[in-house]
Amino acid sequence: MLTRLTALLVALFFTALAPAHAQPVRTGHLEAELVRQTQWAAPGSTVYLAVVQDIDPDWHTYWINPGDVGQATHFDWTVAPGIGIGTPIWPVPSRILTVAGQDRFSSYAYERRVMTPVAVTVPGFARVGSSVPIRLTATFFVCSDTLCIPETAELGVELPIRYGRPELEPRWGSLIDQALAATPEPASFDGFVSTAAGIVSFAFAGDELEGLEADEAYFLPDRPGVIDQAAVQRVERGPRGLVLSAPAAQSLVPLTGPVSGILTTRSGTWQVSLEPGPPPEGSYGLGSAAPAPLDGDLGAGPSDISPVQAMIWAFLGGLILNIMPCVFPVLSMKAASLAASMASPARARADGLAFLIGVMAAFLSLAGLMLFLRTGGSAIGWGFQLQSPAVVAGLGLVMLGAGLNLSGVFQAGASTQALAAGAGARLDGPLARFGPSARSALTGVLAVAVAAPCTAPFMAAALGFAATQPPVTALVIFAALGLGFALPYVLASASPAILRALPAPGPWLNRTKVVLAVPMYAAALWLGWVFWRQAGPVPTVILAGSALLFMVGLWVFGRRQTARAEGWSRPPGRVAIIILLGAAAAGLVWASMMPRVAPDATTHLASEPWSAARLAALRAEGRPALVNFTADWCLSCKTNEATALSSRRVAEALDRAGAAYLVADWTRRDAEIAQELARHGRSGVPLYLVYPADGGEPETLPQLLTEGTVITALERASDP
Repeated sequence: MLTRLTALLVALFFTALAPAHAQPVRTGHLEAELVRQTQWAAPGSTVYLAVVQDIDPDWHTYWINPGDVGQATHFDWTVAPGIGIGTPIWPVPSRILTVAGQDRFSSYAYERRVMTPVAVTVPGFARVGSSVPIRLTATFFVCSDTLCIPETAELGVELPIRYGRPELEPRWGSLIDQALAATPEPASFDGFVSTAAGIVSFAFAGDELEGLEADEAYFLPDRPGVIDQAAVQRVERGPRGLVLSAPAAQSLVPLTGPVSGILTTRSGTWQVSLEPGPPPEGSYGLGSAAPAPLDGDLGAGPSDISPVQAMIWAFLGGLILNIMPCVFPVLSMKAASLAASMASPARARADGLAFLIGVMAAFLSLAGLMLFLRTGGSAIGWGFQLQSPAVVAGLGLVMLGAGLNLSGVFQAGASTQALAAGAGARLDGPLARFGPSARSALTGVLAVAVAAPCTAPFMAAALGFAATQPPVTALVIFAALGLGFALPYVLASASPAILRALPAPGPWLNRTKVVLAVPMYAAALWLGWVFWRQAGPVPTVILAGSALLFMVGLWVFGRRQTARAEGWSRPPGRVAIIILLGAAAAGLVWASMMPRVAPDATTHLASEPWSAARLAALRAEGRPALVNFTADWCLSCKTNEATALSSRRVAEALDRAGAAYLVADWTRRDAEIAQELARHGRSGVPLYLVYPADGGEPETLPQLLTEGTVITALERASDP
């Protein structure tokens, strides 16, 4: 009885300590919050929390080694019995140099937002259905250029206990994943520290450092009093490493034990521990390299981009997207629209502007919906609309209708009854009063719906960055992407020189439209194939029947349009057209709602499905791995697989390297794949990673593959 009473009192005590919901706490010059990586934790598991600091402009807090001035941030945890709290995982800080007269002071500090993950171990006896309160007193030393203030925040969070694999917390989960991925990894190479004539030398050597880009390398000792932190660290290169040297601290005592810290380079960052000893062979001998600056970021990786850079990359990605395979199906509509308006420059400019409006509206709508769904906890990425069989089927019929229209089977725009028949390709009916501009805007919407799922060079990093930003910043980046995508057509429609270069409208235009219909039919077939891959053979047969009814309905509609000119005494009635198109729509809904059983996956190379567990097992065996993040609705992915990933030479390179080929198929929604993409800073496919045999970081291949690129990467992975 006494034991139960004690347990109850303990539970009530910790329940009173923790707030029901984590709330940000304003301390004066920063806002702090304790947040969860996952929505719950299973008994006996380890999950991550994170302390988030949003620091005011022109203020900063400090790393575990604050440097010459300042104090390290301190966490004091209060948790229930059995809860284990790990060591905070700090990101690489910036170096701040302060000059006061003849004196210089250097600090290791954080500005703006800093996220510090902490591992939390839940005991196996934790009761399912309960919530574990976790309380933290965080003490920050917050400084500006002229003033330092100690500030304290009482933070708390509830950690629900449930069975099963936990899902990511909607707002913070992917950000904590990215913070963990960006932290220094444990070093597998050797490190030695030595002193001579008032100089401390940090030497590193190992196969992992062969060919290292040593410019601006830097070593951050995790305790003060080792080096003069305001001095330049000299860099000497070696064939298998490097040596960093700096003046010793004035208070340096003889180094009898290891010195630990972080080695930062342009090629990566590592958590290292250096034993006393002279520089080893391979760490020197190739001359000096450029030292790190006295002020600024240390070891900034390629993913550390600013919002302005992300906007520029998104704009360039949108431009390049126009020549990606995904856009081929909509080139016909663009070309036909431009050719039809060449006789009137004013109309051409209006169509170009309308196309821009349609593209921007579609990009921003898709981006807003994606961000909203991610905020609600859905693990989705760019191109999510084509992960829905219903959307794929509907777009397939739209493409089919556009092809029939270009082939002259019916004329959208010739009657106010064309609303149902146009289906977005040359939509009319109630929109007829808006004229060609409405059709141009709808062409822009359709172009985005079909083309957006693929990503172009520069575009992937920008979208991955946008997915981690506040909504306004993210939407601005997506707007830059849309502007880049629409700009070539807008410039062509607004250029009198381009319009004059086109031949005047005539019979050739009708013949050209028939030719331009072919890509539309090809797009409809491709979307039908994607639907088959998503839903299986039976729903695809039903969809084919719907397409047949749709074609017959549009043919009847076309005959009604020409009945009087052709002398028909009894033209087809509206009821028949409505019945045919209604039956086609009903078949589409029926096919989309059937149980989805995708056919067996087929790949060009001998492959196996990707999973985090399988990849970890391969890495534990010391085997290289080629991972292909793909989807059947991504034409760039299919193009790469039909060329660079289908050749005999690539298969032989895989065999020589002893590498495994893993396929992460994102054709249908998969939260684990979406999380892995986010961990690598991506929000869509394609993504190609080659993991080396030595357990190092994977190499990211270009989004447009060549056979030689893949073979060379496999050779590097097998013999780093």
